[in-house]
Amino acid sequence: PVFAGVNGSTIENFSCVIYNISFMNCTWQAGRGAPRDTQYFLYWQNSRYDDEKECELYIKDETDRNVGCRFQNVRIKTERAYFLVNGSSKDFLIQFYDEYIKLYEIEIITPPLNVTVNCTGDSVGCIVTWQPPLTSHGEKKKCFLYEIGIKNK
Repeated sequence: PVFAGVNGSTIENFSCVIYNISFMNCTWQAGRGAPRDTQYFLYWQNSRYDDEKECELYIKDETDRNVGCRFQNVRIKTERAYFLVNGSSKDFLIQFYDEYIKLYEIEIITPPLNVTVNCTGDSVGCIVTWQPPLTSHGEKKKCFLYEIGIKNK
């Protein structure tokens, strides 16, 4: 599709990651063809039923240009969220960037909780138990796969 605005003014390398259960960082780079005074603004919509929200805490580069955003209290509500980054310049139109992202695919999962190991002296061996990690979307415990690494001394 052809977008209005200066060629090459749209952002590049947009990516987001969810970490520590409810925090999300999104980052991008200024378009190579963007005028010097271009400023970018990020909006996102967690589900089609939510209002679109602007970033509350921008990450800035050395020229005071917005190149990222930090979010708190993020909850995955639906499979895909909508992200829009538009730009402004005094004298030029800036091309916008938008993308739908599957939030569960960008979440860094915390380790399992309450890991315990009980070893008996006989040949039964050891029993390892744990609880699923906390996530921003909670419910699907059956989706987790676990791997246990055992090292003998």
